Amino acid sequence: MIRPSYLAPGLSSRKDGFTVLELLITVFCLGLVIALLLPALGATREASRRRQCGEHLRLVGIAMHAHHGTKGQLPAGWTFDATGQSAYGWAVPLLAYLEPSGLHEQIHASKPITDRSHRQIRTTPLAVMLCPSDITETSFRLFEENDFDETASQVLKATLPNLLVELPTANYVGMFGTLEVGNHAPLSMGDGAFRNDQAVHLREFTRGTTHTLLIGERTMAQVPSTWLGVDLAGEDAIARMVGSALEGINQTMPEEVEYSSRHPGGVNFLWGDGHVSFIHDDVNVDLYRSWSRLN
Repeated sequence: MIRPSYLAPGLSSRKDGFTVLELLITVFCLGLVIALLLPALGATREASRRRQCGEHLRLVGIAMHAHHGTKGQLPAGWTFDATGQSAYGWAVPLLAYLEPSGLHEQIHASKPITDRSHRQIRTTPLAVMLCPSDITETSFRLFEENDFDETASQVLKATLPNLLVELPTANYVGMFGTLEVGNHAPLSMGDGAFRNDQAVHLREFTRGTTHTLLIGERTMAQVPSTWLGVDLAGEDAIARMVGSALEGINQTMPEEVEYSSRHPGGVNFLWGDGHVSFIHDDVNVDLYRSWSRLN
């Protein structure tokens, strides 16, 4: 065969390039590398979000101690308005220490939550009260407690609940203690730091502030909670501001008052002395419950 004159000696007319097999192998290797890297990137991002969540709680703890230093006591779990229709949450008295924007001046705690003067504040989110790992809306709608009617023709007939108010979301709820949170008058009293509408002093922490829980996380998917307050006619009203240590952390089918998070393996908590720690799902329940009581 006569070699074309325009080709140098020793060269063929075949062009260099990827074969289909080589291309498939390259794509497979790239996919494998990405599959190995994505979980690591996700874990890194979650670790950063968990730290940020802990920092939010730490700031709340600083505000708690500033309030105690000024007022001589922690804020009460909730306080009632003049009509007894609404209860304002423990976070409201902390706004002066958390938000330098003067947000606390927009809340008139003697008036109901539903008062038109609170129209803007009812949908105002506070970044410091939200966990960046949770999938949250900035506000949620609180409906009237849904009772059941018993009739001769129908044993249980659900009544259509009325929309009461829209409220700003929060992921952090105060520790009511080891008892179930009651929502009907007279409201039950807990055994934790935010046990009712009566404020407590740090000296009442007979186990010591280092070993007593103040605040923990709860996901919006479990039950939407708020930093502002509630209409007391609302569903699970008081449980929107406080939680209880009953069966443990991150339960598969938790009560609405239990603590939970989207952090793998546990939940961030703020303690009485202001430090924040991550309590794991497998914590001894008796020990966890002992941390949740004042004495």
